[in-house]
Amino acid sequence: MDTIKKTQLFNASCVALVVPALAFATRGSFVEAWATEFNLTHTQVGWIVGTAFWGFTLAMVFGGSLVDIIGIGRIISIAFFCHVAGIVLTIIATGFWSLFISTMLMGVAEGSVGAACNPLITSMYTDQKTRRLNRFHAWFPTGIVIGGLIVYLFNKIGLVEWRYAMGIILLPTFAYGYMFLNKKFPQTERVVSGFSYKDMLKACVSPLFLFMAFCMILTSATELGTNQWIAALLANISDNPILLLVWIAGIMALARQFGGTLIHNLKSTMVLITSSILAFIGLVLMGYVNGALVFAAAGIFALGIAFFWPSMLGFVSENIPESGALGLAIMGGIGFLGGAIAQPVLGAIFDAQTIAAIPAGQTIEVLKAALAGTQDAATWAQIQLTGGTNTLRFVAFVPAVLVMFFTFLHIWKRKHV
Repeated sequence: MDTIKKTQLFNASCVALVVPALAFATRGSFVEAWATEFNLTHTQVGWIVGTAFWGFTLAMVFGGSLVDIIGIGRIISIAFFCHVAGIVLTIIATGFWSLFISTMLMGVAEGSVGAACNPLITSMYTDQKTRRLNRFHAWFPTGIVIGGLIVYLFNKIGLVEWRYAMGIILLPTFAYGYMFLNKKFPQTERVVSGFSYKDMLKACVSPLFLFMAFCMILTSATELGTNQWIAALLANISDNPILLLVWIAGIMALARQFGGTLIHNLKSTMVLITSSILAFIGLVLMGYVNGALVFAAAGIFALGIAFFWPSMLGFVSENIPESGALGLAIMGGIGFLGGAIAQPVLGAIFDAQTIAAIPAGQTIEVLKAALAGTQDAATWAQIQLTGGTNTLRFVAFVPAVLVMFFTFLHIWKRKHV
C-alpha cells in the first residue's frame, strides 16, 4: 500500500464521477428536444433515458463480480472506452434506436466507474468509509450543477443544439483517463481481509442484504427518477427549468461534501429515516406550490435525497463487510435498476396526467401545434405544468413507503446489535 497514491486515485475517481453526472444533467434537458426532433413520445424518451440505467446495472453487477479477478484498472479502462464511444454515437444519433444504443453504452461506462471506484475508495479508507463515500459521491451532484449551468448558458446565448452540450462531456472523460493512466491500484478490501469468494456470495444473498437491495431500488427511484425528469415535469414553472435541477444538485453536493462528518457520527438508520421524510415532504410540496416556493420545496427534497446513495452503500460496507466489492456493485447496480424502472413509468404517468388535464372539446394535436403567444399555447403550457405537478404527487408515495421500511430496520438493528 506504500506505493498506492491514495490522494491521486481519489481525485481521479471524483473526476470520473463527474462524467456520468454531466450526462445525467444534460440528458434531463434533452427530453423535450429529443421528443421534438425525432418525433418521440415521452414514454419512448423514457425508454431511451432508462437504458442508461439498465447499462449501469449490468456493468455494476458484472464489473463488481470481476473486479477482484481482473483488477480495478481494467474496469476503469472499460469505463473510459465506453464513455468515448457513447458520447460520439449520441452526437451522431438519427433516431430512437441509435439513441437507445448510445445511451446504453453511456450506462455501461457509468456503471463501470461505480464498480471500480466504490471498492477502490473503501479499500483505501477502511476506517472512514461512509465519510469518504459521501465526499466521493458529492461529485455526482457537483457534475449535475456544472452540466445544468452549461445548458443554461447555452440557452442564454441561443445555442440550443443539444449535441454541443454532449460534446463538452468528452473533456472530463479524457481528463480522468489521463489521471488514471499508469497508476498502481490496491487490492480490494475483501481480498485483504481474507474473506473468500464463497463468503462474498453468501453475504450477498443474506436477508439483511436483500432487504437493503430492495430499499435501494426505492431510494434511487426517488432520487434519480425525479431528478432526471424534473426539468421536463416543471418545464413551464420558469424560463429556465434546468436551474431547478441545478439548485437541487447544488444542495446535494454541499450536503455530501460537508455533511459526511456529521452523519459519520449518527446512526445510519436515523439518517435514512430522516432523509425519507424530507424527500416525501419536498415532493408533495413541489406538487402543489408555484413560483419561488417551488425552489424552497425542491431544497427540502434535495436535503432528503442527498444522503440516500452514499449512506446505503456505507451501511452495507460497514454492516456486511464480507459482501465486498460485489456487494457494493450489486447495491449500485440495483440502485440504477430502480432509476431505470422509474424512467418509463414517470414518462407514462406524465403522459397520462397531461392528457387528463386537457379541457373538454380540445385535442392534444391542436394544442401542441399552437403558435407561441396564442391562447392555445398558453393553455398547453398550463396543461403540461398540471401534468408535471400531478406526477410529482404520485412519486411522493415511494419515500412514504421508505419511511416505514427504514423505521423497521432501525427497530430491528437496535434489537440485534
